[in-house]
Amino acid sequence: MATTNINSELIRLRDLSSAFSRSAFVDVLNYNDYSHFNWLVSKYNTLKCVTYFDLLKKSYSLISKDYRCEYVYKNELIKLLLKKYGTRNSVFYSEFKVGNSIADMVMFNGESKAFEIKTEYDTPRRLDKQMENYKCFFDKCYIVVPENRLEEYCNIIDSTIGIIAMSWNNGHIVLKDVRSAHHNERFDPRALMSCLRTDEYKNIVLSLGISLDGVNGYDMYKFCYNVILQADSGKLRELFLCEVKKRKNNTSLLRKYPMPIRQMMLSLNLSADKANKLLEQLNININQE
Repeated sequence: MATTNINSELIRLRDLSSAFSRSAFVDVLNYNDYSHFNWLVSKYNTLKCVTYFDLLKKSYSLISKDYRCEYVYKNELIKLLLKKYGTRNSVFYSEFKVGNSIADMVMFNGESKAFEIKTEYDTPRRLDKQMENYKCFFDKCYIVVPENRLEEYCNIIDSTIGIIAMSWNNGHIVLKDVRSAHHNERFDPRALMSCLRTDEYKNIVLSLGISLDGVNGYDMYKFCYNVILQADSGKLRELFLCEVKKRKNNTSLLRKYPMPIRQMMLSLNLSADKANKLLEQLNININQE
């Protein structure tokens, strides 16, 4: 009986965590489709929520305590980064592709930082490969892990990688810097090309003083790749940071978003108008949808 109760509670928490899926939010924003949220309300009427935002707040409170999935880690990491670095000169991105890996969270200010999250439900199976990809591009690399698995990860990652531990203390999540990250000297231009958009690598080549006049469109990538491959790595770092900060992002708005949905707002990269629209849609009464 006890095992059955544990399994049913785990299923409930997994279901509640699904409220923070990209598709559920996009359905509401684009189509006024609340079907996923309505399914949760009908299945777990004990939540007794008035609005859809109440449902999200209640769900986030429950999974933060007993089912700290990747969404919770990302959301709490945003809170930590906002507190430490603010938004004046920093930009954050969720899911940033580098080579054959995707960093869970990245931050760019005067330097670049990558954060890889390993929750209680993850294994370190791909961690070595992920860190190798990040270390040849980002200035500093971190892993964010549960406090109760800290020793396990300390034993399998090298000393250049920073460690942030998540714990539960007096009813609150706490993120603690366990070890600082070393500055990576390596910088692989090939990794840089995998992160750049067309206009960005063209701007970098122009900033290096190389003309693009006469370069055919179908030759552009190869031409720019060869220029970047031979450029000074320090200069490339500087130019990339400049370009990535030009990308449309909503980092400056993050503090204005309610805590439970900051990560989703960042992931969707919503403008202020769209974010306000979504918040209005979430704040309607469940029975008046």
